[in-house]
Amino acid sequence: MFNQLSKANFRLKMSLFGACLSVAVIGGCTVSAKNNDEISTLQTKTVTEKNNLAEPNAAKSTSLKGRIQIKANSPADAVRTFYKNLRERRFREAMLMTNVRPAIEGLSDAEMQDLSMDFEPIAKQVPPDIQINGEIVTGNTATVTAKMPNDDTGVLEDKVFNLRRENDSWIIITADEKAEAAVKKEGKNYFFNIRIEVHHVEAKMMLERISKAEMIYALRNGNAFADMQTLIDQGLLASDAQSTESTGYRYTVTLSSDKKKFFVTAEPAVYGKTGKLSFLVEVEGAGKEARFKSQDKKGEPLKK
Repeated sequence: MFNQLSKANFRLKMSLFGACLSVAVIGGCTVSAKNNDEISTLQTKTVTEKNNLAEPNAAKSTSLKGRIQIKANSPADAVRTFYKNLRERRFREAMLMTNVRPAIEGLSDAEMQDLSMDFEPIAKQVPPDIQINGEIVTGNTATVTAKMPNDDTGVLEDKVFNLRRENDSWIIITADEKAEAAVKKEGKNYFFNIRIEVHHVEAKMMLERISKAEMIYALRNGNAFADMQTLIDQGLLASDAQSTESTGYRYTVTLSSDKKKFFVTAEPAVYGKTGKLSFLVEVEGAGKEARFKSQDKKGEPLKK
């Protein structure tokens, strides 16, 4: 019914919202076997307690194995500090260490707090102990290698993070050139614009879930459709369809008097903040093709 994004493309879309965090920070770039061997030859093998990498009660013999010594103000130190800020929910401080800094600098405390709900899932994925095992510096650019859990399997694997030096500080590249240009152009509106784009995609997907639930219900009930609560009670639809928290949209199912037709509307919970488009899906009967429409109605429904 809708031109849905694939799982991979949707994850990429979500990564843009978090300044490419789900890819460039949590996921990183998997190191090829060749590059991994090259980095290994450049790693510092001497490890002392001065590294301060392991947790106080961690077993030194295992937790420090294969790590490098980290110098203050080095690229590796920047990665370690960035993760520490993320884990401790100091999101402003963390993001100011990246190339999306222009999108953060102009945010008020209230706006930053608003965005915190979107960074929170990322913070939860940051392990308590970051195993940094490689650093290569070439002029004003650098790469840092760290052991990070795979998003899907949780298995530790080598990830590479790119950095560049700006004003005597190392910043982490979390957005590609195109995204960085957008950050500079949109400034403090960048994250909010991406949030809206993602919510539009999620709203379309929710409408499809509701429509499919209606079709299944109709097949079981003489081609009659049902209200949203009935779909939820029947286990055909998740209860998050009644909440604006997951997608930033509110949804309403309207049935015809004989329950043989229905339409679903979706409007942003807060126009201009959680979304801009209003959506409508109409079905004229069981087995009929659904008609989809979207338009900027300033937060008003497309049909009442």
